[in-house]
Amino acid sequence: MRTVYKIMNCIASIFIGAMFFSCINNTKEVQDLLMDKNLPIGEADNIIHIYKDSGRIANRLESPLVYDYSNREEHPYSEFPKGLKMTFFKKNQKDSSSIQGKYAITYAKTKVAEIRGDVVIYNYAKHLKLETNQLFWDQKQEYVFTEEGFRLTTLTDTIKGFGFESNQSLTQWLAKDITGKVQVKQNDL
Repeated sequence: MRTVYKIMNCIASIFIGAMFFSCINNTKEVQDLLMDKNLPIGEADNIIHIYKDSGRIANRLESPLVYDYSNREEHPYSEFPKGLKMTFFKKNQKDSSSIQGKYAITYAKTKVAEIRGDVVIYNYAKHLKLETNQLFWDQKQEYVFTEEGFRLTTLTDTIKGFGFESNQSLTQWLAKDITGKVQVKQNDL
């Protein structure tokens, strides 16, 4: 009986030891598993990210939810399924402009983001507002564009059309296929 007890005890010890060693995963294996199943490597709720340049706040990102897919070798990206708001600050630390939308995806290698769903860009100083359903934002060039319908509201005009390009602060823009009345100065013609 004692021999059977020892044999059972040895088998149990070997089984428990095997379980411990089989549960060890390294970070690379976990990342590969998440990538194969198209799962994010990270997830964050209610984020506020402040970017500083030379000690001053340059921009602020807010989002209720972000998924991090930076484990993708070809096209790493971040997804904002509940939207985002990015506020840019001038050197005087006042809001200069902001971009917001209900959904966004930003690609790490190209630094291009697609923002969809009630997209709005504000320029607070110039009192400009751009509204569209889809917008592409080149973060390196600080440039935005859409081929969708848009509405640009200024202090004096509301311009509607299809296709719009601009710097991200809306100070230099090109509107395509426009409708509506636009006031221009004689020397601008």
